[in-house]
Amino acid sequence: MFRYQILIEYVGTGFIGWQSQPKGKSVQKTIENSLKKILEEKIFVVGQGRLDAGVHAISQSAHFDTKYKILDINKFLNRLNFLLNKNFISILNIKKRNENFHSRFSAKARIYQYIIFNRESIPIINKNRGWHIKKKINLENVKKGAKFLMGKRDFSTFRASSCSAKSPIRTLEKVNILKKKNQISIEFKSKSFLQTQVRSMVGCLKYLGEGKWDFKKFKDITLSKKRALCAPPAPPYGLFLKKVIY
Repeated sequence: MFRYQILIEYVGTGFIGWQSQPKGKSVQKTIENSLKKILEEKIFVVGQGRLDAGVHAISQSAHFDTKYKILDINKFLNRLNFLLNKNFISILNIKKRNENFHSRFSAKARIYQYIIFNRESIPIINKNRGWHIKKKINLENVKKGAKFLMGKRDFSTFRASSCSAKSPIRTLEKVNILKKKNQISIEFKSKSFLQTQVRSMVGCLKYLGEGKWDFKKFKDITLSKKRALCAPPAPPYGLFLKKVIY
């Protein structure tokens, strides 16, 4: 068997998420069906992790095994993208890997980016590519809150009730916040994240930035480990998986 890693760019709008489910159109299943047509065998694609419905990927990582060696990578890539591009999926690269490589368990870090459009008018060109927030956000307050979230801690406050992770302890290595005109970008780096952790953190940072919460309340809720106290999670369409580091 031969193992290949694929790097994937896709628009999450219209999908039930990355992971295959009994009903609905998933990114994983769409790619598997296309690979099956080309390789003429059943293919199972293993992603670096699950992404919720509506979440986008700039560079999702996955791998698959096949009994055939791909001799012409460029030709194979073109054939695969011919089938996938109509579904707003593009395979950026294919790499031959050894059997020890695993798209999920070999990952050393993941970087997620959340986009906010902080302006009065609704984004048209970037519709479903970011969270539109009319109320002016105090960026310094958001940065202060983001700095507090960094490090190793119990992130139960930001964990979905359906999260299957064995432990709520995670280490948030870095948070980078940039503003260009009316667009705010928040990047989070960690080895792994809990289900809805990023969107929940953004939701709480929004409350802080809008002045709905002061820093003390933000801090107390973060440390409470109580999901019920968390702000509503930011919508999925503003979230992008930016990079998986191996």
